[in-house]
Amino acid sequence: MCILEASICKSNGMKAFQQLTGALMLCLFVVACAPSDKPTHWFKGNLHAHSYWSDGNEFPEVIMEWYKTNGYDFTVLSDHNTLAEGDKWITLSKQTYLQEGFENYVKAYGEDWVEQRMDTAGNIQVKLKTYDEYKGLFNAPGEFLIVPSEEITTGFEGKPVHINATNIQERIAPVSGQSIIDVIQQNLNQIHQQREALNRPIMAHLNHPNFYYSNGISDIIELNGLTFFEVYNGHPMVNNAGDSAHASTEQIWDQVNIAYSAVGKRLLYGLATDDSHQYHRSGKQYANAGRGWVMVAADSLAAGSLIKAMEEGDFYASTGVNLSRLSFRDNRLKVQVDSVAGTAYTINFIGHKKGEQSSATLASVQGVEATFEVTEDYSFVRAVVTSNKTNPNFFDELEFEKAWIQPVVYQK
Repeated sequence: MCILEASICKSNGMKAFQQLTGALMLCLFVVACAPSDKPTHWFKGNLHAHSYWSDGNEFPEVIMEWYKTNGYDFTVLSDHNTLAEGDKWITLSKQTYLQEGFENYVKAYGEDWVEQRMDTAGNIQVKLKTYDEYKGLFNAPGEFLIVPSEEITTGFEGKPVHINATNIQERIAPVSGQSIIDVIQQNLNQIHQQREALNRPIMAHLNHPNFYYSNGISDIIELNGLTFFEVYNGHPMVNNAGDSAHASTEQIWDQVNIAYSAVGKRLLYGLATDDSHQYHRSGKQYANAGRGWVMVAADSLAAGSLIKAMEEGDFYASTGVNLSRLSFRDNRLKVQVDSVAGTAYTINFIGHKKGEQSSATLASVQGVEATFEVTEDYSFVRAVVTSNKTNPNFFDELEFEKAWIQPVVYQK
């Protein structure tokens, strides 16, 4: 994480990241990383979503419109093993709610835009719009950005392996391997190879490690070149909290970083994502949009700037808690919540003390502001802010809104 200071300021012509609340936006200013002290802004984004191009149940344009009108600055469609290119026709389900969804799609975009036909059985078939076709409806400099993405989907002996490649330029076909570790590593390598070959910033992240409990701590520890994983995924089947026999994603995060720190690997950063699939019905049994996102401190709304900032740890993950101040300066990690009236907050600083076997809560503050001094006794320190507010959109009624701050290390 760079040395950053965040504060609330009035929007100066740039779209407010919170369209629902309007007048104010969070602006992050670089204190020491950039000699020019160029203003840096918070950008809200989702890095995992699906459409009719794979196993989602909505047209890409409708999904993009939802994110754009619900306060997001950037998003992706990370459909399985595809980049939304070429000709693809789908046969529309006869489910009433999907038929109604199609009617709304035609009303919104017009019959000249929507290509449809009838098959021999009388079913409606619809040609999906490609990324190159629909991006022009939404992308606007400084206002909204769709980043091309693919969820590279494979597995080993029944264990799924799903890796997202953000800002991918050419489709990557999944490859197999001799073990679960080998499969993950080979597909990670493919992403890095495309990045190097094309000289383009492309970001890889490991999805939902507890999906069928397929990607365990010991697997992830052995990987090379993994910088991001999903500490929170909004799909109801991914077991973020673990169970009596399996670690939670937060426990995975810390144990992996303990191992990475011991051998000098760069620390793993945690994302929150939607992994949205269902857009017509809401409930805890559905993978709905709007459950998890990242807030990135970047100098512009461009894929390269966003990825660079995230690789430097200049972001936090959230399911509803916003921050008004975040800094790591002079080895002091400071967190201040952009609080909501009537909501209580707990700020926990979590870290690993060198020589210990596991991480621990180092300090806990009830309130909206806290500071922790990071010393060389610690391999890393991160923070989690938890509110006492739940959300009807969550798939777990016992879940509370959170923000995860990325781990930092002592600077000599």
